[in-house]
Amino acid sequence: MNNRRNPFVAREGIPFLALVVVAIMAAWQLDKIVYSVPLLMLFGWLILVFRDPIRAVPAAPLGVVSPVDGVVIETSLTDSGALEGEAHRIVIRVNSLGTYTARCPAEGKIMDFSVAVPDSAAIGSASGLWVQTDEGNDVILQFRGHRFGLAPAAFLGYGERVGQGQRCAYLRLTRFAEVQLPINSRVQVEVGQKVAAGVDVLAKLPHP
Repeated sequence: MNNRRNPFVAREGIPFLALVVVAIMAAWQLDKIVYSVPLLMLFGWLILVFRDPIRAVPAAPLGVVSPVDGVVIETSLTDSGALEGEAHRIVIRVNSLGTYTARCPAEGKIMDFSVAVPDSAAIGSASGLWVQTDEGNDVILQFRGHRFGLAPAAFLGYGERVGQGQRCAYLRLTRFAEVQLPINSRVQVEVGQKVAAGVDVLAKLPHP
């Protein structure tokens, strides 16, 4: 499985960083030192925004890891999950200076919502990343609150196999991430708890 490793930033941010580097070099060539300082500050800010650190994903069989860096703001039950059934909901407020790349909560296969609920009136809300584990558990990852109208961009395709904690999407300054789990899962985090993408375990999926 391709884990899309990067040296220090997400690939999506490299063109922006390169542009700023060119501008810094031009300012130095023109002896415009006064312009170099804000450009260097911009470069540092972009590093923070696009940073994509390597994470040591824990060995957690049936575990569901956090997809983002942030703070848990809600753990609840819903009877209208993305797959039209009962589910646990874990909502995380994304740290805007956390990792730019989201991590897949569980290991399994990427599924297509349109196949599961082709005639549903709720198909509009059935979006995001749907992972079905080898044990048949369904894990849903959805995002809300896109800044500047930029929705997250997944780089995994339907039918592709994904690993627990594997990079799966660019967040693009999204404000909230929501993980939906089978109703008989065991949630292991509390409201107010800080979590790190690909590292902290949010819940345990049921045994088959």
